[in-house]
Amino acid sequence: MKRISGFLLALLLATVPAFAADVDGNWTGSIDTPNGSVMVSYTFKAAGNTLTGSTTGPDGSVTPIKDGKIDGTKISFSIDLNFNGNTTTLMYTGTVSPGQIVLSSSFNGQAMSFTVKKTG
Repeated sequence: MKRISGFLLALLLATVPAFAADVDGNWTGSIDTPNGSVMVSYTFKAAGNTLTGSTTGPDGSVTPIKDGKIDGTKISFSIDLNFNGNTTTLMYTGTVSPGQIVLSSSFNGQAMSFTVKKTG
């Protein structure tokens, strides 16, 4: 019985990574705004349940992500943006599926949701 239990535990542990989000790499997409579409890009790297990386704004500035977490196919992170000397923190949540991530956030009380696709 112990052999069967040990085998089942080993099998379960071997399949856990299959349920984890494949988030490593570069992702691009656009956000629709009242002033038109804004291109966004992200670079993500997973290490266990920790997510690191950065986002590149339309002006080419690179901002590191903070507090990145991975829970299965769900991710979350934040970024700090500076507007005229005032720092604003944007919180993101997302769902990873093969080849795309649906991200959600809000800015000035306006909810936004957009999709980024894997580019490398």
